[in-house]
Amino acid sequence: MTEPRAHGRILAPRHYEPAWWLPDGHSQTLWGALARRPRLPPWTRERFELPDGDFVDLAHAGPTAAPCVLVLHGLEGELRSPPIAALLAAVVARGWHGVLMHFRGCSGETNRLARTYHSGDTADAAAVAAALRSRHPRLPLALVGYSLGGNVALKYLGEKGHAAGITGAVAISVPFDLAGAARRLAQGFSKIYQRRLLTSLQLKARQKARHIPSPIDLTELARWNDFYTFDDRLTAPLHGFTDAADYYTRSSSRQFLRGITVPTLLIHAADDPFMSPAAIPSAHELAPAVTLELAQRGGHVGFITGRVPGRAVPWLENRIVAHLAECFRAGHQRGTNG
Repeated sequence: MTEPRAHGRILAPRHYEPAWWLPDGHSQTLWGALARRPRLPPWTRERFELPDGDFVDLAHAGPTAAPCVLVLHGLEGELRSPPIAALLAAVVARGWHGVLMHFRGCSGETNRLARTYHSGDTADAAAVAAALRSRHPRLPLALVGYSLGGNVALKYLGEKGHAAGITGAVAISVPFDLAGAARRLAQGFSKIYQRRLLTSLQLKARQKARHIPSPIDLTELARWNDFYTFDDRLTAPLHGFTDAADYYTRSSSRQFLRGITVPTLLIHAADDPFMSPAAIPSAHELAPAVTLELAQRGGHVGFITGRVPGRAVPWLENRIVAHLAECFRAGHQRGTNG
């Protein structure tokens, strides 16, 4: 009789061959973010009211009376981000219902409170997931998170354990170690990504301060040009953390991986330019329900395949929905068998 595994697994990604014409993590990352033009399926907006008086905007696509996939985007992402649009299209093509939760302030409208969103905030996703379950309690609910959204998803699953109420999950290009990610983004060519993301965050902070008085002195905002400084001066105090180190320590998902009981697939690349290989967890850090598919090449939310230059094959979203289909099928069999 085979002994149950005491920990998760690390495997090579299924049927994945990185495009030869995108030879490194930077080219995979940039092509995936800038060159892809997936078609967004028809969708509707829902203003979801949160318990603290704030709101998040949800984007619904596909039939409502169907298995549901709740999607969490990355830092400063939104509905039209290429990986989000591509996944929602793949979800709808399966006949499922897709729901993107925009983090606070990411839907094009400023949120009501002085606070915003951060890598360790699981409360909003938990509230949305609970509402979706209550609307269709007999239908399965899956969770997919990209980058920051993946960190939130894994932290939520690890915190909740068996009470998560999720049938299956996927997390892509997760910054398992936030302090390490901040250091990596301050190095070399990765500073380009840091600059782009911080420019967006700084602009939002300035615009918001015109309408909602900020509890943080933003006089030196333009000088907070690396993530550690920005998080130390703004993100941490705005959300109740002592400093950036406290924020990173308490919010990094790596420490929550052993608590996950939901069948969860992690998709990651060793050449991800948003973090170093040291951030990748070992098999012993993974719960038995967790499988890490680790590619040597793939970049950050890239994973572009295809033998003809400029013609990508949508491996990533196909792999995500294939895993979720397995989870839905297994969950249905368990329900049928009592």
